[in-house]
Amino acid sequence: MKRLIAALAVCATTSVWAVTAGSDAVMERLKSPATICVMGDACAENLGAAPVVASARTGDQVYNGACAACHNSGAAGAPKLGDAGNWAGRVDKGMETLVSHVVNGYNAMPARGLCGDCSDEELAAAVSYMLDAL
Repeated sequence: MKRLIAALAVCATTSVWAVTAGSDAVMERLKSPATICVMGDACAENLGAAPVVASARTGDQVYNGACAACHNSGAAGAPKLGDAGNWAGRVDKGMETLVSHVVNGYNAMPARGLCGDCSDEELAAAVSYMLDAL
């Protein structure tokens, strides 16, 4: 009988520890990532400083990340990279018009070529990259 009581005590203790440890892990995962930082705290040393601006992507980076899906295959009538015949009528419209079509969308091409985080300058660099391939 003493062995049974001892075994039950060990099981109960182990179960309580497992539930508590699991609860702590769950609470840690649910903890908010936000923190409050006030002047004078070590975390406040950059408050008021100019934000760090990420460097602009190059034309080939934007092309390979956003444009290649359609412009490599010619999907929905997209002119293929390096296909001068497909680009002939478009090139004649000029760089400003081509960039405007990318930024605002044109025919089947969605606005910004589905690169919502690309700047106008990055999109222009992608257009230049495609034109340089002709």
